[in-house]
Amino acid sequence: MRLPAWLAQHLAALRALLVLTVLLGLAYPLLLVGAGRIPGLSGPASGSMTPVGSTLIGQSFTDAGGNPVPKYFQSRPSAAGDGYDPTATGASNLGPEDVVDTPARQSLLTRVCGRSVAVGKLEGVDGRRPYCTGDGVGAVLAVFHRDGFTGPVTRVVSVNQTGTPFLARYQGVTVEPAKEGEDYRALGGVITPIRGDAPDRPVVPADAVTASGSGLDPHISPAYAALQAPRVARERGIDVSRVREMITAYTEGRAVGFLGEPGVDVLDLNLALDGR
Repeated sequence: MRLPAWLAQHLAALRALLVLTVLLGLAYPLLLVGAGRIPGLSGPASGSMTPVGSTLIGQSFTDAGGNPVPKYFQSRPSAAGDGYDPTATGASNLGPEDVVDTPARQSLLTRVCGRSVAVGKLEGVDGRRPYCTGDGVGAVLAVFHRDGFTGPVTRVVSVNQTGTPFLARYQGVTVEPAKEGEDYRALGGVITPIRGDAPDRPVVPADAVTASGSGLDPHISPAYAALQAPRVARERGIDVSRVREMITAYTEGRAVGFLGEPGVDVLDLNLALDGR
């Protein structure tokens, strides 16, 4: 007996649904679960959890007031939520042209400058960076010309400082402090970053002052770890050479030998220092 065309089509669709359900809803997930039990893969598959957090997700090593705990290596900054929040993973989405602060938020440049100054103080090194003021904000002027974008300079404003400007005069014109909420770009000012006298290669590494793309990166560069080694050794009362040996032991190479850069897992390193 030949089935009606409409019924045959429905039965074929039902068979396809059952086959795909078994393959993709049961067999494939079970295959992945089994692969996650293979030695070498079981750790990452289960989240690499430790009693104090996952080694796959960065975390802060700060006190209740948000200040760095000196005996621990510090992670890189995070823009994910309040920091390393896996439910809000992401970057600040601010680019290199973001140099002017507003009442609502600091510019990317000022964030980098402030972090660099803070790291410099913590580690006892020079925290200066190009285009940053000594007090840790973006060294940026709004320069007004007589003829719009050309001609003699008639007015200069330090757009990120409401107090004493970082520069007294620019091209013979006295630099004014900014007035909060004033948009000097809209008023015709040419936004002009000032490089300053900071070294070409700052002592504080880039990953110490910039957040990762995900905001969850648990690694720092070997250079940032080396910068922190003397402080950690001093706070723990151990030889700095021993701390450097541990940094080397917890440094991971490039992925598959050539992708990315070497990194130091901060959580694993701090746990090892605690003897856990």
